[in-house]
Amino acid sequence: MNIQILDARRDTSGGYKVDVGRGERIGRVSSEWFNRPDDERYLSLDALAHSVRSRAERSRTRVVESALIHVEANRNDAERLSLLLPGAEEPIAPTHWSFGQLASVVGAPAAYLRQLPAPLAAINLQYGLTSHRAERVKTFETDDGRVELRAVTGPDYGRIFDHELVEAVQRIAGNGTGDTRWKVPGVLDWSTGVYNPGVDITKDTTTLYASDRDVFLFLVDDLNPIEAGKLPDGSPDLYFRGFYCWNSEVGAKTLGMASFYLRAVCQNRNLWGVEDFEEITIRHSKYAASRFAQEAAPALLNFANSSPIPFINGVKASRERIVARADEDRSDFLRKRGFSKAETGKIIDIVLREEGRPPESIFDFVQGITALARDKAHQDARLEMEGKAKKLLDRAA
Repeated sequence: MNIQILDARRDTSGGYKVDVGRGERIGRVSSEWFNRPDDERYLSLDALAHSVRSRAERSRTRVVESALIHVEANRNDAERLSLLLPGAEEPIAPTHWSFGQLASVVGAPAAYLRQLPAPLAAINLQYGLTSHRAERVKTFETDDGRVELRAVTGPDYGRIFDHELVEAVQRIAGNGTGDTRWKVPGVLDWSTGVYNPGVDITKDTTTLYASDRDVFLFLVDDLNPIEAGKLPDGSPDLYFRGFYCWNSEVGAKTLGMASFYLRAVCQNRNLWGVEDFEEITIRHSKYAASRFAQEAAPALLNFANSSPIPFINGVKASRERIVARADEDRSDFLRKRGFSKAETGKIIDIVLREEGRPPESIFDFVQGITALARDKAHQDARLEMEGKAKKLLDRAA
């Protein structure tokens, strides 16, 4: 690896003093952390990979004529439906997710069908399948003691298996527990402002997740801080590299990954002080598997092995590029870039309060803009403002 890490001393507590008042706050990982039950949380990449790989090994895919699918009330439970697929010897139980997909294929409202008695829902769904003009669907079935229909998609659906993504991450992150530089993140102590990377991996702290619908992984390189400039008090402005990625082999999500630099992760897994956020997604279209092999997996490997020097140089350039020295220049700079009079005043006030001086450099304005964006109640408005900040930083680099 050609990674160059600048010297940064640990705090006496064993962590690193960071300034999370800068950069963006991203809540995607926190949302995953908050909504995952214990049985969807894994303590290592090995355990996660074993689970999703063994599931794939017990699965099969086939393309069938939709009109030949037979729907009936379950023989053992009149309140549940079963499907008899062409070529299957026994009826198959749809999951909650695949039932919704099947209803969507024939244009039926799944929420309404779920409220009907099973025999009546079966009649409605059967009519839709029999008259369905698309004619062919791709099924995805898994045998976990009993065969379940996990997904129903169009015949050209390009499935990327969950284990393929996890194994791509394993190639750079090992077990995700510290055997390589990439690991489950530590925790920020809000009382001291110190980020501690050495936190035990438990069901409450892990960021490795999988359900019957998807996988989500978040890892950081938080034992090797990167210094990119100084804070107003002269202490180093420290960053860590991080990435998260996700996939759904049953069609609930795209495949995607995001890479970034961040200053800390708190207990509820919010990302603080994020800079240089980049994201790519791949739809599960016909050639999705090829795109994953040619684009996503190499992009992940490149980020893992890349040097932070371009990022550091970009931050340095934005700090050194002075664009305003007078109050009038500051206002003009922001107004010409689409900020309202009220937003302009707030951005300048934020920098004055946090830095002890008005904004002068590109970096100053970017920090003020991202701080204001964090206070936006609506996500669209927040993302729009963060996008403007990123454009400024990119032009300075």
